[in-house]
Amino acid sequence: METIKLRDEYIKLGQALKAAGMVGSGVDAKFVIEDGLVQVNGQVEHQRGKKLRAGDVVTFDGNTIKIEE
Repeated sequence: METIKLRDEYIKLGQALKAAGMVGSGVDAKFVIEDGLVQVNGQVEHQRGKKLRAGDVVTFDGNTIKIEE
């Protein structure tokens, strides 16, 4: 499980996928999110700009990211 520490109040979903190295670029993030391949807290998420806050868990392609303060 990858952990991302927040620098601000939140991080956007696309940025989190990039920061964790799960996608190579923002464009890649856009496509995997639009295709319904990413889940936030167990629910499929289609918004690349979804604000993730401490405690949120993102899953994609068998990998997990946990957002922490």
